[in-house]
Amino acid sequence: MSRSISDRSYSAHPRQLQAGRKYIITFSCPDRTGIVARISGFLAEAGGWITEAGYHTDTDTGWFFTRQVVRADSLPFEVTELRARFAEVADELSDQADWRVTDTAETKRVVVLVTREGHCLHDLLGRATSGELPATISAVIGNNEALRGIVTAHGLPFSYIPFPPPTHGSARESAAATAARAARKAAAFDELAGQVDAHDPHAVVLARFMQVIPAKLCQRWAGRAINIHHSFLPSFAGARPYHQAHARGVKLIGATCHYITPELDAGPIIEQDVIRIDHGHTVSDMMRLGRDAEKLVLARGLRWHLEDRVLVHGNKTMVFR
Repeated sequence: MSRSISDRSYSAHPRQLQAGRKYIITFSCPDRTGIVARISGFLAEAGGWITEAGYHTDTDTGWFFTRQVVRADSLPFEVTELRARFAEVADELSDQADWRVTDTAETKRVVVLVTREGHCLHDLLGRATSGELPATISAVIGNNEALRGIVTAHGLPFSYIPFPPPTHGSARESAAATAARAARKAAAFDELAGQVDAHDPHAVVLARFMQVIPAKLCQRWAGRAINIHHSFLPSFAGARPYHQAHARGVKLIGATCHYITPELDAGPIIEQDVIRIDHGHTVSDMMRLGRDAEKLVLARGLRWHLEDRVLVHGNKTMVFR
């Protein structure tokens, strides 16, 4: 059977919403002749007015990908019926089909996870306030109190979940102390998961959230949890990438927006950008310049995710920009 991944349906009546309301269909399956004709023919028969369409075949894997945008007011039925009808088309095309139908009239929800550094959070809050971000920020959750003020100033709820402080390389703990620390950390992640899942978010954004997400949460939030890493991955993964880059004498630094997976900093990449530097730049200079790249890369990657422009296959993404 095909696998349908759909957001909760929208209950408004057709033709009573804003003229810009769209339905977005994303679809992928093993490539073969006739896929484009079948999908476009199905939409044409229903009276669907396609306003945007993108196609791609990955020759390495033999998979086909498409994103179709249809005017909602051109169809004589609601999104729930569109999903039901398209399910038959998907089943006909492939028993391995992966697809989604979303409705732009549904407001998407974002939960942001933070620690101390606020540049990415400030940028996202500004974009959300100005209406530039196609979603609402439902909550901000931090493992430090440092950013509470800016969050509450925007009228948003801020939740603080304490995590045990990291141990230093030279510190020695007893086995009992190590076990107690691990238990406190596991309990903190359980609390975090409960609070995040209560919002049923379309995206969980790690905006410099300086904790390694455990594998079970990576799997639970697969395809929704988005991280900004202050490096042009796969170079300089892990901690202190600017220090690593400075020691290596690189001439380009960058940032990477990617989905999280159990393998640290190795998830499917959504967006990247770079900034040129030279031998005169200090680590502090690189961090200052890098923050600009981080903000822009995260904002672009999150927006494309929320607009259903990112299709994931294995550890690779197709981004229909």
